[in-house]
Amino acid sequence: MSGPANISPGPNDGSERRPRHIFVTGGVVSSLGKGIAAASLGRLLESRGLRVVCQKLDPYINVDPGTMNPFQHGEVFVTDDGGETDLDLGHYERFTGENLSRASNVTSGSVYLSVIQKERRGDYLGDTVQVIPHVTNAIKERIHRVTEGDVDVVISEVGGTVGDIESLPFLEAIRQFGNDIGRENVLYLHVTLVPYLSTSEELKTKPTQHSVAELRSHGIHPDVIVLRSDRDIDDAVRRKISLFCDVRPEAVIPAPDATDIYEVPLTLHEGGLDQVVCDQLGLVTGPPNLTVWSAMVERSLAATREATVAIVGKYVELPDAYLSVVEALRHGAIANDVDLDIRWIRSDDLSGLLVDAELDGLDGIVVPGGFGARGVEGKILAIRHAREKGIPFLGLCLGLQCAVIEYARAVLGWADANSTEFDPSTPYPVIDLMSSQEDVEDKGGTMRLGLYAARLEEGSLVRELHDQELIYERHRHRWEVSNRHRGDLERAGLRMSGISPDGRLVEYIELMDHPYFVATQAHPEFRSRPDLPHPLFAGLVAAARAHREATRPAAVATE
Repeated sequence: MSGPANISPGPNDGSERRPRHIFVTGGVVSSLGKGIAAASLGRLLESRGLRVVCQKLDPYINVDPGTMNPFQHGEVFVTDDGGETDLDLGHYERFTGENLSRASNVTSGSVYLSVIQKERRGDYLGDTVQVIPHVTNAIKERIHRVTEGDVDVVISEVGGTVGDIESLPFLEAIRQFGNDIGRENVLYLHVTLVPYLSTSEELKTKPTQHSVAELRSHGIHPDVIVLRSDRDIDDAVRRKISLFCDVRPEAVIPAPDATDIYEVPLTLHEGGLDQVVCDQLGLVTGPPNLTVWSAMVERSLAATREATVAIVGKYVELPDAYLSVVEALRHGAIANDVDLDIRWIRSDDLSGLLVDAELDGLDGIVVPGGFGARGVEGKILAIRHAREKGIPFLGLCLGLQCAVIEYARAVLGWADANSTEFDPSTPYPVIDLMSSQEDVEDKGGTMRLGLYAARLEEGSLVRELHDQELIYERHRHRWEVSNRHRGDLERAGLRMSGISPDGRLVEYIELMDHPYFVATQAHPEFRSRPDLPHPLFAGLVAAARAHREATRPAAVATE
């Protein structure tokens, strides 16, 4: 990596090192990939030796995504400090390698809540509370909050599309922000769509022109425009957009569809994005060191060995509900030179004699987290299939709980074993609200959120995979393995291979006489990176590849 960047001091003080701010907005249509663009720019600036922190400014009224339906919003990404945040923070972390905090997710709901609480306390001294300046000041304070520490650049993505009524306070706040800290310390980047019309066989720039005009009507003049399209964009189109949108030609950056999202930083670098940004903000750095990232992308695209892994869940109709799980599997595939085929299986549809047919041809099974009883019995059947057929299995959070229930029913013979989440009257509550039945006062306690430690048992598979005794993972759950039945499960052969340092909480289970049967109470997918895959996912894909090569050698020979 290049040496430290030469960042000029902020204006008027001669000594203070002031972070630069980049605001990413989107226009024309939603789901353009603003989050990937922001994350990719973060990767490029990090590769130049800068420390980058990313932030999401979301216009919805919910305080955070924690209570939102996964079918509407996708997964809830959890940070080290227990923040329940937007899934774009997962992109930011995977691309930049920076572990973010709850401060990196700002919603209209959280902003308005804080403003109303201040008004109720009398903090505004009787002033009439208004969007300007009170709400916009609260938004700006949240933007400043992530600059604590040694931060060089803050990238703030504004959710939604320019023109949405919900986004107006955020647009006004970032407009003011440029005046507050000096326009030379702020860059506005606008992501738009350039559609192709087959009837006229041309790319159309008018939607981008209208989007930029809308943005400028709010007092924001974009410094850089990133053009999304389903094909290459030639120089003539870029020059036209430069002319009509009053943006320098070199600051109009093409971003055609990529085969792999991890190619996007390389595409944007080729288009000159990081150099334009550094020039605009006065950041003097060496060239980006993208050697490791480029090698990772090349390895991903060159993979030829195959494996099929199923994700058995209740929200599979919207794959974004399991976004981090999918990406962690892909990271494990890259590490194993595997061209991974992910099969989506709706747990509600698994029942009885249909299980073996539905799960036929799999090399691995992942049962991810979730809440509520719907689809749980299907997950339990999938786990039984993996255990009995010797198919590599990884359980995450609820996946561990279902694995414990399945083992208690099938091996211990407790047919009515269950979690008190699904059956409060079960005679065998192997999963309960608390880890120790003596701690009655803990019942109904709050969710375990954020980073927690686990001590891995000597000689266990998880200890071998992590190559260390004490590890930390992110959690998001309430129910735990019951200590009342823990001894029975262990004596029956279910190894509790990872325990909390105080010995109270089961964090990992595994079976020693199985090719790969591992489950964790945590969400390790949140800490996996494309260039540093999580050991549990790398281990699962390696086991899935071995399963395929052992059970279908003829097919492997022809691949």
